[in-house]
Amino acid sequence: MGQVLTTDSVPDRDKLAFWHEALAQALVPMTVIPLTDGPFTGRIVTDQVGHLRVCDIDADAQRASRTREHLVPRSGGFIGIAVPGSGTATLVQDGRTVSAAQGDLLVYDTARPYFLNCPEPFSIRVVHIPRRLLRLPEREIELVTATVIDATEGFGAAVASLLTTLVTPERPYSREIASRLAAGVAHLFGTLVTERAQQAEVEPELQRDEMVLRIRDHIDHHLEDPSLSPETVAKAHHISVRYLHRLFEGEDTTVARHIQRRRLEQCARELSRGSETAPTVAAVAHRWGFVSPAHFSRVFRSVYGIPPREWRNARPVVR
Repeated sequence: MGQVLTTDSVPDRDKLAFWHEALAQALVPMTVIPLTDGPFTGRIVTDQVGHLRVCDIDADAQRASRTREHLVPRSGGFIGIAVPGSGTATLVQDGRTVSAAQGDLLVYDTARPYFLNCPEPFSIRVVHIPRRLLRLPEREIELVTATVIDATEGFGAAVASLLTTLVTPERPYSREIASRLAAGVAHLFGTLVTERAQQAEVEPELQRDEMVLRIRDHIDHHLEDPSLSPETVAKAHHISVRYLHRLFEGEDTTVARHIQRRRLEQCARELSRGSETAPTVAAVAHRWGFVSPAHFSRVFRSVYGIPPREWRNARPVVR
C-alpha cells in the first residue's frame, strides 16, 4: 500500500521542515530551498516495488541539494531515474549540467553530491534502483549519470514506458510480481546503460576518423605552401602536434610522410603530361611545395625508381 506525504495539513511554519523529512523518508536526505513567496506546498506518493523506491512528486518551485554531509559512508546508494511530467528540472553533478522536461529521462547517482533546480511548479516520477541490483561496471554507470536520455525512442522509450505504466504505486503487487518487476526494470535500464557505453566507445573512433579526413583535406588544399608541416596543420585544427601524430598512428604513415607523398603524387601527375611547353622539373617541384630541386629529385627517385626528368619522358600522358 502506497504512502502519501503532503504538506496540506501541516502548519505553514512547519511545511519546509516536513518536506525535508518527507524527501529523506521517500528518497534520500537533501536540503531544499523554496523558490516561492507564499507557504510551500508539496505532495509525495511513495511505494516500494520489490527493491525499487517509486515516488510521484508534485511540488512548488525549489532548489534541492545533496551535499557530502548527506552521504552515508560505505553505502552503495541508488541510481535515480527521474521522468518529468510537467515543469523542468536542471541537474548538476560531477561537473556536468543537464536540463530535462517531459519526454526525457534524467539520471543521477545518490552516492555522490548533486544539485537539482526546479524553477517552477512541477510533477515528476522518481525511481531509485539500488546499485547492487544493476550489477554494472562503475565506468559504465558513470556514462549515464548526470545525463539526459531521450524517452521517446529506443531503450529510453522502453524504460520510460515501464516506469510510467507498469511501476504504479497505486497498483498493489504480490511479492513475487514486485520482485520480477524490479528485476525487469533493472535489467532494461542496464541494457540501456550498456548501449550507451558501446556508443561511447564508438563515437571517439568516429570523431577520430572525421578529424583525419578533415586533416587530409586541409593538406590537399595547401600542398603548394612550402611552409605546410605538422606544426601548421595542428595549429589550423586547434590541436597539439602530439595529438596530430597520435591521430595518424592508425594511418600507417606519419603526417610529414603523408604531405611528402601527396606532393610527389601531384608532381608525378603533372610531369607525366610532358610537352614542349611544359614547365621544368624544378618549376613543378616548386609549385607543389618543394623548396630544393635536389631534395625533390632524391625523394622522387626513392619512391618512383627513376629521376623525375626520365619520368616525364617515359610515362604516357595522363589526362
